[in-house]
Amino acid sequence: MKYKLPFTLIFGLLAINLLVNSCKKEQRNTLPTLLTTGGAWQLASVQYTILVGDTVKLDTALNIDCDTTQIFTFTADNNCTYTNFNCKVQPTARGKWQLSQNRLFLNSTVVCQDTTAAGSSTPFSNAQIVNLGEYSLVLRTGDLQNFNNGARRKVIRYGFVRQKASVQ
Repeated sequence: MKYKLPFTLIFGLLAINLLVNSCKKEQRNTLPTLLTTGGAWQLASVQYTILVGDTVKLDTALNIDCDTTQIFTFTADNNCTYTNFNCKVQPTARGKWQLSQNRLFLNSTVVCQDTTAAGSSTPFSNAQIVNLGEYSLVLRTGDLQNFNNGARRKVIRYGFVRQKASVQ
């Protein structure tokens, strides 16, 4: 009789533990959540690199003298906007975004005005996600493939920081 109470408590704890651990857990989709919640992404740095094969020939920072705020925003319904691309005051560019199947690339349809001869581009149509965290986002675009037989290639690295406050 004196052992009945401890065995009942142990059995009760085991039953509760089994019930709690057997519940179906919600699968979180962390990358889209990191992109869309917590505020917009403000451009902090742009690095332009020219490579021949794997050898860096030119590595320079762009956007140093820009006094225009550039903001990239993502919404949960897969819409995105970019303001003032290439340090050029312009209407907000709008488009759609999605992650590649392997979640290593951001694909965006945002068409931004720029200083190229064409006058516009889709800079993030196939951007490699280098870093994505709560406060930072780093994207690489351009000629990302290393196996191009030593041909000259251009890679642009965009560094963004999270802006908690709403930017107008």
